[in-house]
Amino acid sequence: MENAIILVILVIVLILGVKGSVKHFRGEGGCCGGGSKPVKAKKKTLKNPKIGEKVIQIEGMHCDHCRQSVTSALNRLDGVAAKVNLDQKCAVVSFDREVSDRALTKAVEDAGFHVISIHEKQKNS
Repeated sequence: MENAIILVILVIVLILGVKGSVKHFRGEGGCCGGGSKPVKAKKKTLKNPKIGEKVIQIEGMHCDHCRQSVTSALNRLDGVAAKVNLDQKCAVVSFDREVSDRALTKAVEDAGFHVISIHEKQKNS
């Protein structure tokens, strides 16, 4: 009888775990697991004059920890300074040297998020 009770409890825990994982992978549930405390993003400044800006539309960011993960991933690239907007699901990337869309995409996707599009930021936006 005790084994049956333990088995039922384990099955319930397993079902809840699988259900949460499925929601996560669909983008409906919890996110990157960073907790609910706000995270202060480290500000990066370019060493040389800015030559341009790009806007990256990003899917999969749900919380401040996600925003920080994307910011850190992009800021690790040489010649790049990023500001990520969680509400608009995008990053504005300033750069002081040519940076390929491929490098930007790789940085974001290696952090666990999906790039929808990248375009040059217009001067008046």
